[in-house]
Amino acid sequence: MEYRKYTPQSPLVSAMGMGTWQLGVGADWQAMPEQEAIRMVEVALDEGVNFFDTAPNYGQGTSELRLGRALKSTDRSRVVLNTKFGHTVEGQLDFEPDAIRVSVEGSLRRLQVDYLDSALFHNPPKELLDGNRASAHYELLERLVAEGKIRAYGASLDTWEEMKVFLDTTNGSVIEAFFNILHQGTARAFGQAQAAGVALIAKIPLDSGWLSGKYGPDSTFDGVRSRWSRSDIAQRAALVAEVEELLGADFQLPEAALAFCLAPEVVSTVIPGSTSLEQLRSNIRSLDKPLPAALVGQLRAFYEAQVRPLNLPW
Repeated sequence: MEYRKYTPQSPLVSAMGMGTWQLGVGADWQAMPEQEAIRMVEVALDEGVNFFDTAPNYGQGTSELRLGRALKSTDRSRVVLNTKFGHTVEGQLDFEPDAIRVSVEGSLRRLQVDYLDSALFHNPPKELLDGNRASAHYELLERLVAEGKIRAYGASLDTWEEMKVFLDTTNGSVIEAFFNILHQGTARAFGQAQAAGVALIAKIPLDSGWLSGKYGPDSTFDGVRSRWSRSDIAQRAALVAEVEELLGADFQLPEAALAFCLAPEVVSTVIPGSTSLEQLRSNIRSLDKPLPAALVGQLRAFYEAQVRPLNLPW
């Protein structure tokens, strides 16, 4: 396992982290039995994963609960826990300062820990990313740091414009950025983040499954993925086919997608979700095969020329 810098207060983190939305019980995906969820975390630890990303609204709190149970006997100082706030256990949005404290303290209880390595705004309204306009929020976060309940704070964001506002106006030290082969826009702010010493987490690295290779032009979706129209699906499938052509026979699509996210040295960790032990181990094996710089350059050029002008919907 490769380890990279995260925040000054944390140990080095595994380049392959673990997203844990799938550990919870929810309406939009098949519920994983609790013992299977706990076993998933145990195997991840055995494979060297020490970074876990979660949130209160993942499975109405059950993701954090199960993660806490799985990590209960693990040396806390060797595990890095990142959670979020703003989306409540009940599925409501609440970014008020008092709600931030309630959310953080609820996460601490569910995870059965004394502190969080980082806590992030969970895709908040843009005005809350401006530290000059939302000073009460950042004062509260600084108090939580002083109290030892969190060691760092930041934001989970989707665009480079959001990143720039956050970097320009706050002392946040972590950004979870939407970044993958088909969504590279946030990379425009990576240099600024690196200069500021802000750790980056690459989220949605497989583009909600498209870069796993399991979807095509005839795919149909329900739940949250029903947001894609038939034209969206045809467009995505055509782009994925072009990516596969660029990769050639040397790289499988999912391993290349994860390796691409780790190509920028400023990225601390990437957080794919795994729904099976086989998928978890496959994700980790992608670290064994980094992409050549020339291929990374081709994928960046492909995005600039053919993908960015399309403004692909999430």
